[in-house]
Formats: sequence, C-alpha cells, structure tokens
Amino acid sequence: MSVTDGEKLQDDDHNENITNYHHKHGNRRNSLKGENVREPTVSQNGKNCKIQENCTGETDRVVSRQALEEGYLAPADSLWTTRADGAVQLRIDDSCPQEPMTVHQVFKESVEKYGSLYALASKRDGIWEKITFSKYYEFSWKAAKSLLKLGLERFHSVAILGFNSAEWFIAAVGTVFAGGIVTGIYTTNSPEACHFVANDCRANIIVVENQKQLEKILQIQGRLPHLKAIVQYTGTLQEKLPNLYTWQEFMDLGVDIPDTQLEEIISSQRSNHCCVLIYTSGTTGTPKGVMLSHDNITWTAAHASRAGDMQPAEIKQEIIVSYLPLSHIAAQIYDLWTGIKWGELVYFAEPDALKGSLVNTLKDAHPTSHMGVPRVWEKIMEKIKEVSAHSSFIKRKMLSWAISVSLDTKIEFTDRNEGKPLLFMLADTFVLGKIRSALGFSNCKKYFSGAAPITRECLDFFQGLNITLYEAYGMSETTGPHCMSGPQVYKFQSCGRAVPGCKVKIVNSDKDGIGEVCFWGRTVFMGYLNMEDKTKEVLDDDGWLHSGDLGKLDTDGFMCITGRIKELIITAGGENVPPIPIEDAVKKELPVISNAILIGDKKKYLTMLLTLKCTINPDTTEPTDDLTTEAIQFCQHVGSKAKKVSEVTGGNDQAVYQAIQKGINRVNEMAPSNAQRIQKWVILEKDFSIPGGEFGPTMKLKRSVVTEKYKNEIEKLYKEEM
Repeated sequence: MSVTDGEKLQDDDHNENITNYHHKHGNRRNSLKGENVREPTVSQNGKNCKIQENCTGETDRVVSRQALEEGYLAPADSLWTTRADGAVQLRIDDSCPQEPMTVHQVFKESVEKYGSLYALASKRDGIWEKITFSKYYEFSWKAAKSLLKLGLERFHSVAILGFNSAEWFIAAVGTVFAGGIVTGIYTTNSPEACHFVANDCRANIIVVENQKQLEKILQIQGRLPHLKAIVQYTGTLQEKLPNLYTWQEFMDLGVDIPDTQLEEIISSQRSNHCCVLIYTSGTTGTPKGVMLSHDNITWTAAHASRAGDMQPAEIKQEIIVSYLPLSHIAAQIYDLWTGIKWGELVYFAEPDALKGSLVNTLKDAHPTSHMGVPRVWEKIMEKIKEVSAHSSFIKRKMLSWAISVSLDTKIEFTDRNEGKPLLFMLADTFVLGKIRSALGFSNCKKYFSGAAPITRECLDFFQGLNITLYEAYGMSETTGPHCMSGPQVYKFQSCGRAVPGCKVKIVNSDKDGIGEVCFWGRTVFMGYLNMEDKTKEVLDDDGWLHSGDLGKLDTDGFMCITGRIKELIITAGGENVPPIPIEDAVKKELPVISNAILIGDKKKYLTMLLTLKCTINPDTTEPTDDLTTEAIQFCQHVGSKAKKVSEVTGGNDQAVYQAIQKGINRVNEMAPSNAQRIQKWVILEKDFSIPGGEFGPTMKLKRSVVTEKYKNEIEKLYKEEM
C-alpha cells in the first residue's frame, strides 16, 4: 500500500471512536492557574549575569496541583530525568501558560481544523502525489497499530534510518501514538554508529529507507537484543528474511489490533513523558541521547514557529520543502512537528537534494518559507556567483547594480518594500526577482538559517538579493530554536530574541559582556538518556541549561553568538582568542578561500589551515581538484593561471601564495593584539566535506576531527617548538 493511495481504514468506526476519546480526554482549554507549590530562586552563577526574557513573572519550579489532578502530567520529582520512562516537572510560569498537550492532542486538533487540506506531497514517477491531514492522521493511526503488532513496548524506540519522506513522518507519528519514542539515525552513519544509537535507545523496530541502509542494520542486528523487526519503506526486498517487511506489508500488519488497545495507550500518555530522542553528532565524544517530552515538542512547535512569523493554515497555508536530516532537531521541529501544528503543506525533496536536485523541488513547490544551514546558503551564493561569471558583460553589470541598490536600500529602509524608492523596486522586479524565481523562491517570504554560525559575507550577499536570512539559535537540548529572528523581530548579524515564554541569560561575562549563554523555558530538554553525569553537567541546581556557547545580549535583548567555550583558543601566553571572527575575516578578504581554521591552543602563536574553493562531485559530494569559477577569477586577478587545487598547493603557485599572505596581513592589521595575529598558514590539498569527516550531517564543522586529521600539517607549522 502506498501512503498516497487513499485506502480506507479497515475499521469503519475508527473516526467515531477517536472523536469520542478526544472529547473525553483531549483538547482542554482551561489555563493552568492552580496553586503553585513553590517558587524558585534564580542563581546568577557568575559575575555580570544578564537575563533577557520576553515575559513577566517568576518561574514556577513545580507545575500546579490542578494540572496534576486533571491528568495533564505524570507525577515528577525533578526538572530532569535520564530514564526513558521517567517524567519531569515542566517549566510552566505566567509567561508561558499554554496548557501542556501531547502530540496526539495537537494532531487531533489540527485534523479538526485542517483535515481537508493537503499535508504531505511526494514525487512518485515524476508526479506529485498529495495526502490530506485526515489521511495523514489515519495512516499514522494505522502505523501505530502495526508497530504494536510487531511488539513495540512502551518507552522503547522506533529508530528511523532514511531520507525525508511521507513514510518517515508517518512512522514517527505512529511511534508516538503507540507509546514509543521516535529516534532518528543519520543516513551517513556507519554500521557501528547505527549500532550505538539503536542499542542505546532500545529500539524494538528499525525503519530503513532502502537496501543500502538495510545492509547496515543486517550487519549489527545480532547485537541488538531489543530488536524485533525491520521495515523497509522504498524499493523491493532483495531477499526475504524473518521479521523484515516492506512498507505495504507493515501497514497491513495491525489490522487485527483493536482501536481500543491503541486508545488506552494514547489516554495514558502525559505531556511530561518522553516521545522523541535526538542524538548529538558525537563530535566531542560519545553521542548523547537528548530526551524531548511531548510538551517540549508541542510547545516549541507552537511558539518558536510563531516567533518566526509562520502562519496557521486558517490564515494562509505555509508551504515548505523537507530536505535536511530529520535526525537533527532543526529539521524535525521545522518540517514535522510545526507542520502538524499549523497545517503546513510539506513537499519532500529527492534524496539527492544536496547534490543539485533541491532547486527543482523548490520550483515545483513554491515554498512560502525555507530553512537552510549556513553551508547550504553558502553553496547557493557560490552557484549564483559562478553563473554570473559566465554571463555577458551587461548581465554582470546589471546584477552588480541591482545588488548595490538593494544593499543601499536595506541600510536606509525597513525590511518591507513599502516606502522604498522606485529605483529599488525596478532593480527587484527586473533583476533580483528573476534570480529568486530561478532558485524556486518566487513565493517565499521567510528565509531561515540555523544549526551553525553564518558568515557576514553570506548575509550581505543575500541581503543584496532582497533575501533577508533570519537566524535562529538553540540546540538539540532546547528542542531547536530558543532564540528567533523573523520579519517582526530582526537585527542584522543577530539570532533574534528569546522566543516569548522563554528566558536566556549570560553568565561569567567579561568586560565586553560576552559570557556563557544559559536557557530556561518549556523548550529545555528532559535530560540525556542513561547519562546522569552529563545531564548534571549542563543543568544547574535551578534548572538553567548551560549551552557551552559564548554570546552577548544587546540593550534590545538581541542575542549574538561569538563562539564555543571549548573552541576558545587560549595561547601559551594566556590570551583568550575567539576563532570565528578571525576565520570570517580571512574568508572575507580572500574569496579564493573556502574554509579557514584557526589553530593555537596552548601554542606560542596562531596558525591557520586553509582550503581553496573547488567544485563538488555531484555523485559523491566529495570535493574535486577543480577550482570554482570564483577561485579561478581570483587566481587570474593576481597573475596566476591555476585552474586546479593541485596547481596551487605545496607552494607551486607563488602568485597565489603571495596574494593570500597579503590578505592575511590585512586581517592581522585589524587584530587587537599581537597574540591574535596569524603567524603561519598552510593550504590543504583537499576541501572539507561530509564524506571526508570534517563536516557533520548538517554540514557543521567538526573542529576536533579537523585538528586530528591534519595533525601532521599542524605540527609542521610549529616545528621550531618541537
């Protein structure tokens, strides 16, 4: 059975049963204003602590007795737990009084509002097939019964290993309905990495995309004591194995499971129970399972999205394209859970989206909102520059003029077009608008960037295209965005303000107001699965989550992130050096540079690893030896004929090396002290990539991997120290 075939559920009284249950147990509208048990003390945890909150009132450490008595929550003794079957106190206060809701309650509410609207769009044999929210709910219900048939136990996981699809969504929602915990596994994971996650989360069922992912699980299934079945949702099974099912077989399995059995499980679910596990990428050690409650998911989907100006479908149905890994919280909260909450239509990109096909999906879908990690936006920028370089002289001049007009207008006017000069309107209509249309953004009104820092060069470039990138900031442990930018809340090079109902503070700040960022609110996670020590490391006695990020708040409450505490370089002379500003400055001065990594922790001076901009193999996503058009232009400008990386590296091209040194010198001239000057540098033979291990699944740089992989090159830069 396809998820789009419109098949009717076997039980004719299904909808009536669920409606009756929902009226009895769901959709409560009373605000939580019961008697508070006790109030917290707010620890400052350091000097110069600055707190910013978009709310009023003291934080209640314990949810009201009324909420417990009415069955919203399970009894809990603490703000955190490390047990999959544990329950936590929710951080409910006057600033975020929304009653706690389960995923099922939110979905049922959305079906009542948006049932006839299309929810999911999948391309099959070149044709877009869509299903409504009513059908989406029915398929999820049916999947839940099939999971129970396969033996899914309460608070055990269903691990999903595959690219974004309607089946991924349905399996995830079905898991929650059935009382399990959704656990995504990155498609780039090795068999051993898959084993760690599947074993740690006690996966009863693993859902895989295709034969390639299935083979990983077959290699490790003998070491997964809780595993009962595997489901493959695309392609045909190459061999019939016990407890291995196609998607159609799986969806038909639960036909004899009575609705009442599933209803009982749903009615026993509480908002402070775990329903999602997000595994960190493990760049600094063993991956940690971030436990997210129903309330984490439903509250964040409602409030963070509205802070970003996402609209409910009754006002205007938002259209988005799902392509980033759903194992990552940014994509999962944006694509899956927010989509359910506000009735969005989600188009699924092709699995090779990041190899070049994404633009085709965007052109088909015409999204109203789009999210990308910084590397995605950088690749779009590089592609536009490359196309422009091959255009006629007149087209290049027109684009340059239009971008200049747009940037000048952005400085002088607000982000809206109202009141902007005629010159800008002409530039946008006849030049910039056509570029956005070619990218698939003809109807797009909101553009988001998150999951990693983005350079000023990239922000400026898209401003020039009349595309404002709204930065979001948070972590897996805050269910994604805790601070948001949007059309109503925006300041250039900031990641916005705390989402209304959330709080953020800076502790241990220096003379410039830079310190560690800490979070409080309904977004804050339950704890790390089976890791009490790690949980205690990040949650203080008052329940504030310590991010490990360095940032500062301005007088208007806008957050600016300056780096990671662990990434902060402390030289042998004891000077603290944040690497990101220096790295960004180098890339801005030298458009031939793709990546710049500052080195110097416990060293006498700073050095830098550099990579050159090169083309990407569309089949493997690995960097090639061919320089990009922009890099070739740089070489030509400085008197070099190089067209390949290998023609430059190893000191083979002195013209390029001299030009890079001049750029480094210009950056050094801006350094606040001699200790923050780059003394030596080396160009690596190959650019960074996901296959190379330098980038994680969301293309976030893994600094520890880089320093280990290129330790020989680093040692040579400090050879006189040896």
